[in-house]
Amino acid sequence: MKRRVLVVDDEANVRKALSTTLGKVGYDIKEAASGDEALMQVESFRPEVVLLDLRMPVMDGMETLRRMKQLDGNHSRVVMMTAYGSASDVMEAMRLGAFDYIQKPFDLAAVKQVVANAVQHPENEEEPLPGHDSGDEGQERSGLIGLSPAMQNVYKLVGRVSMSKANVLIQGESGTGKELIARAIHANSPRASQPLIPVNCGAIPENLLESELFGYERGAFTGAVGRKQGMFELADGGTLFLDEVGELSPALQVKLLRVLQDRKLIRLGGVEPISIDVRVIAATNRNLQERIRQELFREDLYYRLNVVPIHMPPLRERKEDIPLLIRHFLAKYSREAGKEGLYLSQATMDLLLGYHWPGNVRQLENTIERAVILASGPSILPEHVRGHLQEVGTADQPAPVPGIRYEGRTMREILQEVEREAIARALRKERGNKLQTAKRLGISRRALLYKIEMYGLKISEEEQV
Repeated sequence: MKRRVLVVDDEANVRKALSTTLGKVGYDIKEAASGDEALMQVESFRPEVVLLDLRMPVMDGMETLRRMKQLDGNHSRVVMMTAYGSASDVMEAMRLGAFDYIQKPFDLAAVKQVVANAVQHPENEEEPLPGHDSGDEGQERSGLIGLSPAMQNVYKLVGRVSMSKANVLIQGESGTGKELIARAIHANSPRASQPLIPVNCGAIPENLLESELFGYERGAFTGAVGRKQGMFELADGGTLFLDEVGELSPALQVKLLRVLQDRKLIRLGGVEPISIDVRVIAATNRNLQERIRQELFREDLYYRLNVVPIHMPPLRERKEDIPLLIRHFLAKYSREAGKEGLYLSQATMDLLLGYHWPGNVRQLENTIERAVILASGPSILPEHVRGHLQEVGTADQPAPVPGIRYEGRTMREILQEVEREAIARALRKERGNKLQTAKRLGISRRALLYKIEMYGLKISEEEQV
């Protein structure tokens, strides 16, 4: 029996190309030129997969998707198609129950693969989130900008995970926009009307962080003159965003784990457990799995937080988004400075596109803000940005180490070679004694064994201990 596919697009040539391609590989194809026609075809044809264009006159693809999901007995997997996809469009489509989201112009082979994935997917897997309308929130309003494949994948994950209650762990380098992702998840969730409480775990001293998170009773410690609710209680019904969660001390990790397990907390100085309904979104620029191996982060807490992982790509891996980001930041800061109409010279754009951006989007934003202030004419020239890039680039380079080659290598490669050499030297000094080597390096024996294996370090038989 042929699998049924409905192609919905107001452009006849797009419908024909898709119908011909999918028909040749054995699908039963029907076409619809509008949202209204698509809804009628869904009820009569009962397609298993719908390829649905986002931008159509009268009833657009998003409204058509909403109505399709409301039809009784409709289990079609909907794949959205558009040439104009923004972050909010992708997240809204996934939140409403779309199976996938592809951009025009698309590779027909990729379309065949998406359709094949959809027909093999279990029914009822993509259920829309009820009772929430995100409104017309564009990229600039959400703060998420980028059309690269890497960012499209992030938007899809945000749309899907916003429908659930699951904890989320956002990992990525500093400046990639992890907090923006946390805010987008909250804004697209059923908790959107409740508070989102951000906590920077790395910026609050450990002796204060416990009381900030869990609250305290009067007399709990010197200066506790009254009861205070902690961040968990303030976020009740909403979302708690734990930024830099990798910086938590071992003692606080234990207490956080208990709260996540029991959904209850006890204030400092208190005895009564308090029930809470809080979704936790955590973020870190640390490699938590490495910290687990070094016995600096609890493995059980990691799995509690990492129910849905989201990786934020560094800017150097999505350079096609740099012009969009520049346009956004340039409009923002030129408006604030009363210099509207500023533009980048081609030489400046080439310079920014060729830079490696160790500070990611945050560094790019800072660079554009500074350039707007320095510009005295209608255009931003290379001299308005070059000095800042050199300053940051110099600060990011490690101090020279004898025997280490720097030219043409990434920071990660340089640091790994430095680490490998430090471990090799320590092993030689301790004549292969792993326990003493670990103590010398200030890491656990388990972490040392992992590093020895990772770097392929060899120890002579007479030196092994």
